[in-house]
Amino acid sequence: MYNLWISQCWHDSFTYIYVSAAFLQAYKSTTNERGYTMQTVHISKMSGKLQGLHSISTNTLTNPFCIKQNKADNGGICTKCYSVSMLSTFRKNAAPALQRNSDLLARELLTDRQVPFINASIFRFSAHGELINEIHLQNLIRIAELNQGCTFALWTKRKDIVNKVLARQSKPANLILIFSNSVIDKVLTKKPLHFDKTFNNVSKEHEGQNCTGQRCIDCRACYTHGGIDTIIEAFK
Repeated sequence: MYNLWISQCWHDSFTYIYVSAAFLQAYKSTTNERGYTMQTVHISKMSGKLQGLHSISTNTLTNPFCIKQNKADNGGICTKCYSVSMLSTFRKNAAPALQRNSDLLARELLTDRQVPFINASIFRFSAHGELINEIHLQNLIRIAELNQGCTFALWTKRKDIVNKVLARQSKPANLILIFSNSVIDKVLTKKPLHFDKTFNNVSKEHEGQNCTGQRCIDCRACYTHGGIDTIIEAFK
């Protein structure tokens, strides 16, 4: 099984990922039994509050759901989308790699050889983007299933996709589903079916904030079963 080998070491509460350049080149050149070069999943190194983490993300700018929500006249959090802003301006160079993930993850189920090996304790799904279709979610579930030593967290508003997929298959224990509440200043404490936590955006004056100003790698509330299940952060 040809997998992307990622080794991990800890220093000053940061996670560093080292990838052998030679191995990466060999992995990217892997071909299937028909001789066609297989696409591999792009892994992003995160910054800001996510510094120290890595993510498998997709392109927000081409996701029909995201486009519709971003243009909605409802004052929801999607109308203030950080990802749309970043990928349209100073992170514009990241869009092509994220688009390749969109195409790969939503088109067909990954083969085991395409599933990256993640040797990290926690990992973020969809730091950019949103679930595209059922195949997309099935592929993320497969990545979690083949990386049992890592806890994955997925933020999504797509209850419809989650319900359809999890009606047919079970959610692995190392995948935490977080429902991303689109309504600002209306904290959702009741978790939807299949979800482990809720994530809520509030104005700066709102009480009960437990995420604002935190670094994810230090806090880990979203990556821990139990504990805090209602996450509240002030939007910027």
